[in-house]
Amino acid sequence: MDNLEKIMQAFEKADKPLNSKAVQEATGLEKKEVDKLIKKLKDTGKIESPQRCFYQPSK
Repeated sequence: MDNLEKIMQAFEKADKPLNSKAVQEATGLEKKEVDKLIKKLKDTGKIESPQRCFYQPSK
């Protein structure tokens, strides 16, 4: 499983929007990597931001 999949699983398991720190704790990845991949997921439309700095899977 690659890191993008790990991050998407963390968002899907959570029943609320997550910030990058919560994703980092759930996946065990470094903050820099989490921030980079969250930006990539947001740019491709796989996640959305319902409030500043919090993200969830797109509906």
